Amino acid sequence: MRERIPCEFHLIRYVPDRVKNEFVNIGVLLREAGGGRVSQVRFTRDWGRVKCMDPEADTGLLESLEMEIQQRLSNEVNDGQPGALMMKTLEESFSNAVQLSEMRGCLAESVALEMEQLMRMYVEPVRERVAKQRSGRAAIVQSMRNEFERAGVWRLMRKRIAASEYTRAGDPLRIDCGYRPNGVVKMFHAVSLDGDVETAKSLAFSAPRLNEGVMRVEQAKLELTAIIEPISSVGEDTELYRFGVEILEQQQVRVLTVADLGRVADTARLELRV
Repeated sequence: MRERIPCEFHLIRYVPDRVKNEFVNIGVLLREAGGGRVSQVRFTRDWGRVKCMDPEADTGLLESLEMEIQQRLSNEVNDGQPGALMMKTLEESFSNAVQLSEMRGCLAESVALEMEQLMRMYVEPVRERVAKQRSGRAAIVQSMRNEFERAGVWRLMRKRIAASEYTRAGDPLRIDCGYRPNGVVKMFHAVSLDGDVETAKSLAFSAPRLNEGVMRVEQAKLELTAIIEPISSVGEDTELYRFGVEILEQQQVRVLTVADLGRVADTARLELRV
């Protein structure tokens, strides 16, 4: 197991009325603990909650703060400025409407991945995150269906395969589609890695039990394939994307992108003798 990195982080908060002391988390400042050289800052891209709390909020100014803080963090590395003094400078430079929370500690697999986790936990609206995850997966599912229909095999495939048939009662996972050629059960599941790896983790967790269950129930080997978007479509979240691929492959889940679907569908046509 990869050794975890001790880190510390502050939440960046928008506080429009200091008397009421109501706030919205708008970003995260994350750094390696103990004077580490790696620091990151990330602000939200959705200012809806800020506008709900303060319709007059200057979101352009708030966005510029992200670049200013990142520049100061870069200068800290270049100038060797002590971390404690840097934090004091940041706090003094913020307007009263923007504050830092108290410092908290955490252990990270990497600074980039920890930033993604902290943004999901404390900053990003849950509804936006879920909607993004669903829309990304839905697009992949539609691409799968389009290619299998083009190959003329979609009608012959099983859809929404209940994992509970092979694992245990109550398992909510449903595999998108599959078929059985030549004594091998092939299953395909859409997994979006665009800013989130929860679907990948769920599939990776279930994979060993699915393999065992298919052998027990079907007396056949399972070839489980995750279909993901290409890395070029995920923007800045490439490290999270690679982490998702890694955890899937560690559990013997074959990982292909939507660009491979034509070949996959043509193989299905041959195997199903359409």
